[in-house]
Amino acid sequence: MSLNSFGHLFRVTTWGESHGPALGATVDGCPPGVEITEEALQVWLDKRRPGQNKHTTQRREPDAVEILSGVFEGRSTGTPIQLMIRNTDQRSKDYGDIAETFRPGHADIAYHLKYGLRDYRGGGRSSARETAARVAAGGVARAALSALLPDLKITGYMVQMGEKKIDRTRINMDEVARNDFWCPDATAAAEWSDYLDALRKDHNSVGAMIEVTASGVPAGLGAPVYGKLDTDLAAAMMSINAVKGVEIGEGMAAAALTGRDNADEIFMGPNGPEYGSNHAGGVLGGISSGQDVVLRFAVKPTSSILLPRRSIKLDGSATEVVTKGRHDPCVGIRAVPVAEAMMACVLLDHYLLDRGQTGSKRGTIG
Repeated sequence: MSLNSFGHLFRVTTWGESHGPALGATVDGCPPGVEITEEALQVWLDKRRPGQNKHTTQRREPDAVEILSGVFEGRSTGTPIQLMIRNTDQRSKDYGDIAETFRPGHADIAYHLKYGLRDYRGGGRSSARETAARVAAGGVARAALSALLPDLKITGYMVQMGEKKIDRTRINMDEVARNDFWCPDATAAAEWSDYLDALRKDHNSVGAMIEVTASGVPAGLGAPVYGKLDTDLAAAMMSINAVKGVEIGEGMAAAALTGRDNADEIFMGPNGPEYGSNHAGGVLGGISSGQDVVLRFAVKPTSSILLPRRSIKLDGSATEVVTKGRHDPCVGIRAVPVAEAMMACVLLDHYLLDRGQTGSKRGTIG
């Protein structure tokens, strides 16, 4: 039973802790012949890397990925690809005060109750530092997708910080790369900067909403009933640290719609079926429809704050906790490249599953 792994044919196992010597991923099932280099993978890791601006943790990690196996002369061999990222800027002393104390909002108490011990240095395995390994694995998935589905494009962006939402009439996807928040609304990004500065100076944090869109997804990915594409996408996003809710398409808002409003009307276009809307988020019956796959997820506020919170110690006595160390005031910012990586891994996995079952044959219309 491997509960540190996800995927079916394209399978990823991550390993390592926040303050250990290194962390990484073992990627199994990558098709052979895919062009993969450390430099290409590093592009994605640099997007997630901490300490790049004042709005993220100031832990200074280069997040330099090393390929230890599975790649020969710049191409995947079809054997397991071992990826490693060394930790170089740990400050374990920052966590000495909580060795016997459970931090509110953290996994400390749950890990202790399950295992009887925990790595208190930065949260150990429960730390968001683990997501660096996912981004490296996602880089492998993107390389394979680029070869197999060259028209596919995955884009993640933040649509809400706290109570502040983007104005969708102002969306410009070119803006995503121009600000610290992966925000497609330049006006909202400027407001968020001041908002987060104030929270950070108040030693507080805030949650966020991330949206991820995959365009160019072919119809037919996913399978009934327990192999649904949206099932695996939801599970992948929920596995990201601090994520507390996932929705596909209209998601929770669908509860307020009528059937007439929610059903995406279908028309015959010059190149096949076309849809009048995309309330379904590109997935029908768990199978991709050929439309953009759209999902969102909510990230809770960072629990590590410099404000006293009541808790208990290992001996059961009451205490107050102030979490020291270097932390993100809004963990949703660095969740964006992680979400893109998880989307890439799931889509590649389902593409390989479909190719294995159907040979990518499709029903015809018209």
